[in-house]
Amino acid sequence: MDLIALEIFRAVATEGSATRAAERLGRAQSNVTTRVQQLEEQLGATLFLREGRGMVLTPEGETLLGYAQRLLALADEAAQAVHPGRPGGRLRLGAMESTAAARLPGPLAALHARWPGVRIELCTGPSRALVDQVRTHALDAALVAWPPPGLDAATDALETTPVVTEALQLALPAAHGPVACPADLAVNTLAAFAPGCTYRRMGEDYLARRSPDGTPPQVLELASYHAILACVAAGRCAAVVPQAVIDLMRDPPPVRLVPMGECDTVLVQRRGYRSAALDALRAALRGPGG
Repeated sequence: MDLIALEIFRAVATEGSATRAAERLGRAQSNVTTRVQQLEEQLGATLFLREGRGMVLTPEGETLLGYAQRLLALADEAAQAVHPGRPGGRLRLGAMESTAAARLPGPLAALHARWPGVRIELCTGPSRALVDQVRTHALDAALVAWPPPGLDAATDALETTPVVTEALQLALPAAHGPVACPADLAVNTLAAFAPGCTYRRMGEDYLARRSPDGTPPQVLELASYHAILACVAAGRCAAVVPQAVIDLMRDPPPVRLVPMGECDTVLVQRRGYRSAALDALRAALRGPGG
Protein backbone atom coordinates (compact mmCIF):
# COMPACT_ATOMS: atom_id res chain seq x y z
CA MET A 1 0.00 0.00 0.00
CA ASP A 2 1.42 3.37 -0.99
CA LEU A 3 0.18 6.72 0.21
CA ILE A 4 -1.13 7.76 -3.20
CA ALA A 5 -3.34 4.67 -3.36
CA LEU A 6 -4.63 5.39 0.13
CA GLU A 7 -5.33 9.02 -0.77
CA ILE A 8 -7.31 7.91 -3.83
CA PHE A 9 -9.19 5.34 -1.75
CA ARG A 10 -10.04 7.98 0.87
CA ALA A 11 -11.26 10.41 -1.78
CA VAL A 12 -13.58 7.80 -3.30
CA ALA A 13 -14.85 6.88 0.16
CA THR A 14 -15.51 10.54 1.00
CA GLU A 15 -17.13 11.46 -2.32
CA GLY A 16 -19.00 8.18 -2.79
CA SER A 17 -18.07 8.27 -6.47
CA ALA A 18 -14.99 7.60 -8.59
CA THR A 19 -16.02 10.45 -10.91
CA ARG A 20 -16.23 13.04 -8.11
CA ALA A 21 -13.03 11.71 -6.53
CA ALA A 22 -11.23 12.10 -9.86
CA GLU A 23 -12.43 15.70 -10.16
CA ARG A 24 -11.32 16.45 -6.61
CA LEU A 25 -7.88 14.91 -7.14
CA GLY A 26 -7.35 16.21 -10.67
CA ARG A 27 -6.99 12.69 -12.07
CA ALA A 28 -8.62 10.75 -14.86
CA GLN A 29 -11.55 8.65 -13.70
CA SER A 30 -9.99 5.55 -15.29
CA ASN A 31 -6.86 6.09 -13.19
CA VAL A 32 -8.90 6.37 -9.98
CA THR A 33 -10.90 3.23 -10.80
CA THR A 34 -7.75 1.28 -11.67
CA ARG A 35 -5.95 2.29 -8.46
CA VAL A 36 -8.93 1.23 -6.34
CA GLN A 37 -9.10 -2.12 -8.14
CA GLN A 38 -5.37 -2.64 -7.64
CA LEU A 39 -5.72 -1.89 -3.94
CA GLU A 40 -8.58 -4.40 -3.66
CA GLU A 41 -6.47 -7.04 -5.42
CA GLN A 42 -3.49 -6.31 -3.19
CA LEU A 43 -5.55 -6.67 -0.02
CA GLY A 44 -7.70 -9.54 -1.30
CA ALA A 45 -10.86 -7.74 -0.19
CA THR A 46 -13.74 -5.87 -1.79
CA LEU A 47 -13.60 -2.30 -0.50
CA PHE A 48 -16.64 -0.84 -2.28
CA LEU A 49 -20.06 -1.93 -3.40
CA ARG A 50 -20.85 -0.44 -6.81
CA GLU A 51 -24.41 0.92 -6.78
CA GLY A 52 -25.24 2.58 -10.08
CA ARG A 53 -22.85 5.49 -10.37
CA GLY A 54 -22.14 5.50 -6.64
CA MET A 55 -19.68 3.55 -4.51
CA VAL A 56 -20.44 2.53 -0.93
CA LEU A 57 -17.86 1.20 1.52
CA THR A 58 -18.07 -2.45 2.51
CA PRO A 59 -17.30 -3.41 6.14
CA GLU A 60 -13.73 -4.14 5.00
CA GLY A 61 -13.59 -0.73 3.37
CA GLU A 62 -14.81 0.93 6.57
CA THR A 63 -12.01 -0.81 8.47
CA LEU A 64 -9.39 0.30 5.96
CA LEU A 65 -10.67 3.89 5.97
CA GLY A 66 -9.81 4.29 9.65
CA TYR A 67 -6.25 3.13 9.01
CA ALA A 68 -5.97 5.25 5.87
CA GLN A 69 -7.02 8.37 7.78
CA ARG A 70 -4.37 7.75 10.42
CA LEU A 71 -1.60 6.86 7.96
CA LEU A 72 -2.22 9.90 5.76
CA ALA A 73 -2.43 12.20 8.77
CA LEU A 74 0.85 10.80 10.08
CA ALA A 75 2.48 11.31 6.67
CA ASP A 76 1.36 14.95 6.64
CA GLU A 77 2.64 15.40 10.19
CA ALA A 78 6.01 13.85 9.29
CA ALA A 79 6.39 16.09 6.23
CA GLN A 80 5.84 19.17 8.37
CA ALA A 81 8.01 17.94 11.25
CA VAL A 82 11.20 18.19 9.17
CA HIS A 83 10.53 21.92 8.63
CA PRO A 84 9.35 23.09 12.08
CA GLY A 85 10.09 26.74 11.38
CA ARG A 86 8.44 26.88 7.97
CA PRO A 87 4.69 26.26 8.12
CA GLY A 88 3.30 24.69 4.98
CA GLY A 89 1.24 21.83 3.61
CA ARG A 90 -2.32 20.91 4.35
CA LEU A 91 -4.19 21.58 7.59
CA ARG A 92 -7.65 20.01 7.87
CA LEU A 93 -9.63 22.29 10.16
CA GLY A 94 -13.15 21.91 11.48
CA ALA A 95 -15.23 24.71 12.97
CA MET A 96 -18.71 25.45 14.18
CA GLU A 97 -20.86 27.41 11.74
CA SER A 98 -20.81 30.46 14.04
CA THR A 99 -17.03 30.35 14.51
CA ALA A 100 -16.36 29.99 10.80
CA ALA A 101 -18.48 33.06 10.10
CA ALA A 102 -17.56 35.34 13.00
CA ARG A 103 -14.09 34.33 14.16
CA LEU A 104 -12.10 32.82 11.28
CA PRO A 105 -12.04 35.26 8.33
CA GLY A 106 -9.49 37.63 9.88
CA PRO A 107 -7.10 34.99 11.30
CA LEU A 108 -7.21 32.89 8.12
CA ALA A 109 -6.44 35.95 5.98
CA ALA A 110 -3.51 36.81 8.25
CA LEU A 111 -2.28 33.22 8.16
CA HIS A 112 -2.40 33.11 4.36
CA ALA A 113 -0.60 36.45 4.07
CA ARG A 114 2.27 35.32 6.29
CA TRP A 115 2.44 31.64 5.32
CA PRO A 116 1.04 31.20 1.79
CA GLY A 117 2.33 27.62 1.73
CA VAL A 118 -0.29 26.54 4.31
CA ARG A 119 -3.38 25.08 2.65
CA ILE A 120 -6.44 25.14 4.92
CA GLU A 121 -9.21 22.63 4.24
CA LEU A 122 -12.18 23.89 6.26
CA CYS A 123 -15.37 22.03 7.09
CA THR A 124 -18.18 22.99 9.46
CA GLY A 125 -20.40 20.96 11.75
CA PRO A 126 -21.66 20.55 15.33
CA SER A 127 -19.06 20.37 18.08
CA ARG A 128 -19.43 16.68 18.95
CA ALA A 129 -19.11 15.54 15.32
CA LEU A 130 -16.01 17.69 14.86
CA VAL A 131 -14.36 16.24 17.97
CA ASP A 132 -15.09 12.73 16.73
CA GLN A 133 -13.47 13.59 13.40
CA VAL A 134 -10.36 14.84 15.19
CA ARG A 135 -10.19 11.59 17.14
CA THR A 136 -10.48 9.46 13.99
CA HIS A 137 -7.85 11.54 12.13
CA ALA A 138 -10.39 12.86 9.62
CA LEU A 139 -9.48 16.36 10.90
CA ASP A 140 -6.22 17.69 12.31
CA ALA A 141 -7.90 20.19 14.63
CA ALA A 142 -11.26 21.82 15.26
CA LEU A 143 -12.78 24.89 16.89
CA VAL A 144 -15.64 23.74 19.11
CA ALA A 145 -17.81 24.91 22.00
CA TRP A 146 -16.50 23.13 25.07
CA PRO A 147 -17.51 20.67 26.29
CA PRO A 148 -19.47 19.06 23.44
CA PRO A 149 -22.60 17.12 24.39
CA GLY A 150 -22.15 13.43 25.05
CA LEU A 151 -18.37 13.65 25.34
CA ASP A 152 -17.18 10.59 27.27
CA ALA A 153 -14.38 10.40 29.77
CA ALA A 154 -11.74 9.55 27.14
CA THR A 155 -10.64 13.17 26.82
CA ASP A 156 -7.03 12.20 27.60
CA ALA A 157 -6.64 11.59 23.85
CA LEU A 158 -7.28 15.29 23.22
CA GLU A 159 -5.58 18.60 23.89
CA THR A 160 -7.47 21.89 24.00
CA THR A 161 -6.35 25.50 23.70
CA PRO A 162 -8.77 28.27 24.77
CA VAL A 163 -9.50 30.65 21.91
CA VAL A 164 -12.43 32.89 22.85
CA THR A 165 -15.31 33.10 25.31
CA GLU A 166 -18.58 33.59 23.47
CA ALA A 167 -21.44 35.61 24.95
CA LEU A 168 -24.66 33.72 24.25
CA GLN A 169 -28.16 35.08 23.81
CA LEU A 170 -31.52 33.35 24.11
CA ALA A 171 -33.40 34.65 21.09
CA LEU A 172 -37.19 34.90 21.49
CA PRO A 173 -40.02 36.35 19.39
CA ALA A 174 -40.06 40.15 19.63
CA ALA A 175 -43.50 40.13 21.27
CA HIS A 176 -42.40 37.70 23.99
CA GLY A 177 -42.56 39.03 27.54
CA PRO A 178 -39.56 39.49 29.85
CA VAL A 179 -37.74 36.32 30.88
CA ALA A 180 -36.00 36.07 34.23
CA CYS A 181 -36.11 32.26 34.48
CA PRO A 182 -37.23 29.28 32.36
CA ALA A 183 -40.73 29.40 33.90
CA ASP A 184 -41.29 32.73 32.12
CA LEU A 185 -40.97 31.12 28.67
CA ALA A 186 -44.08 31.11 26.50
CA VAL A 187 -42.61 28.87 23.77
CA ASN A 188 -41.74 25.19 23.95
CA THR A 189 -39.91 24.72 20.63
CA LEU A 190 -36.19 25.22 20.11
CA ALA A 191 -34.72 26.10 16.71
CA ALA A 192 -31.25 24.58 16.55
CA PHE A 193 -28.63 22.71 14.58
CA ALA A 194 -28.35 18.91 14.45
CA PRO A 195 -27.62 16.85 17.59
CA GLY A 196 -24.09 17.25 18.87
CA CYS A 197 -24.29 21.07 18.95
CA THR A 198 -23.27 22.44 22.35
CA TYR A 199 -25.59 25.45 22.04
CA ARG A 200 -28.50 23.15 21.20
CA ARG A 201 -27.83 21.15 24.36
CA MET A 202 -27.79 24.35 26.42
CA GLY A 203 -31.08 25.45 24.88
CA GLU A 204 -32.70 22.07 25.45
CA ASP A 205 -31.60 22.09 29.10
CA TYR A 206 -32.94 25.62 29.62
CA LEU A 207 -36.30 25.02 27.97
CA ALA A 208 -36.75 21.72 29.81
CA ARG A 209 -36.70 23.65 33.09
CA ARG A 210 -39.80 25.62 32.10
CA SER A 211 -42.03 22.75 33.31
CA PRO A 212 -41.89 21.03 36.73
CA ASP A 213 -41.46 17.58 35.17
CA GLY A 214 -38.60 18.67 32.91
CA THR A 215 -40.40 17.84 29.67
CA PRO A 216 -37.86 18.29 26.85
CA PRO A 217 -38.75 20.87 24.21
CA GLN A 218 -39.63 20.12 20.64
CA VAL A 219 -36.67 20.81 18.36
CA LEU A 220 -36.85 22.32 14.90
CA GLU A 221 -33.58 21.35 13.17
CA LEU A 222 -32.22 23.94 10.75
CA ALA A 223 -28.97 24.39 8.84
CA SER A 224 -28.11 28.07 9.35
CA TYR A 225 -28.40 30.86 11.88
CA HIS A 226 -30.30 32.97 9.37
CA ALA A 227 -32.98 30.28 9.17
CA ILE A 228 -32.96 29.79 12.95
CA LEU A 229 -33.46 33.50 13.67
CA ALA A 230 -36.12 33.76 10.95
CA CYS A 231 -38.15 31.06 12.70
CA VAL A 232 -37.71 32.81 16.04
CA ALA A 233 -38.85 36.10 14.52
CA ALA A 234 -41.93 34.35 13.11
CA GLY A 235 -43.03 33.69 16.68
CA ARG A 236 -42.63 29.93 16.66
CA CYS A 237 -39.66 29.16 18.87
CA ALA A 238 -36.56 30.11 20.84
CA ALA A 239 -32.88 29.69 19.99
CA VAL A 240 -29.44 29.99 21.57
CA VAL A 241 -27.25 32.23 19.40
CA PRO A 242 -23.76 33.69 19.92
CA GLN A 243 -23.78 37.47 20.14
CA ALA A 244 -20.96 37.50 17.57
CA VAL A 245 -23.31 36.02 14.95
CA ILE A 246 -25.94 38.68 15.60
CA ASP A 247 -23.26 41.39 15.37
CA LEU A 248 -22.39 40.17 11.87
CA MET A 249 -25.89 40.77 10.54
CA ARG A 250 -26.50 44.09 8.84
CA ASP A 251 -30.24 43.93 9.58
CA PRO A 252 -30.86 41.44 12.40
CA PRO A 253 -34.42 40.10 12.50
CA PRO A 254 -36.72 41.58 15.16
CA VAL A 255 -36.25 39.31 18.17
CA ARG A 256 -35.99 39.70 21.95
CA LEU A 257 -32.54 38.80 23.28
CA VAL A 258 -32.03 37.45 26.79
CA PRO A 259 -28.43 36.91 28.02
CA MET A 260 -27.68 33.18 28.41
CA GLY A 261 -24.21 33.38 29.91
CA GLU A 262 -20.98 32.39 28.22
CA CYS A 263 -19.37 29.36 26.60
CA ASP A 264 -15.70 28.75 25.79
CA THR A 265 -14.59 28.02 22.24
CA VAL A 266 -11.42 25.93 22.16
CA LEU A 267 -9.04 24.60 19.55
CA VAL A 268 -8.98 20.82 19.99
CA GLN A 269 -6.36 18.45 18.61
CA ARG A 270 -5.14 14.91 19.24
CA ARG A 271 -2.72 14.67 22.13
CA GLY A 272 0.81 14.65 20.79
CA TYR A 273 -0.11 15.95 17.34
CA ARG A 274 2.27 18.68 16.25
CA SER A 275 2.68 20.63 13.03
CA ALA A 276 4.11 23.99 12.09
CA ALA A 277 0.88 24.79 10.22
CA LEU A 278 -1.19 24.25 13.36
CA ASP A 279 1.22 26.39 15.38
CA ALA A 280 0.83 29.14 12.77
CA LEU A 281 -2.96 28.89 12.97
CA ARG A 282 -2.86 29.08 16.76
CA ALA A 283 -0.72 32.23 16.56
CA ALA A 284 -3.11 33.78 14.01
CA LEU A 285 -6.07 33.08 16.29
CA ARG A 286 -4.28 34.95 19.10
CA GLY A 287 -4.01 37.99 16.84
CA PRO A 288 -1.16 40.45 16.16
CA GLY A 289 1.91 39.55 18.14
CA GLY A 290 0.52 36.08 18.87
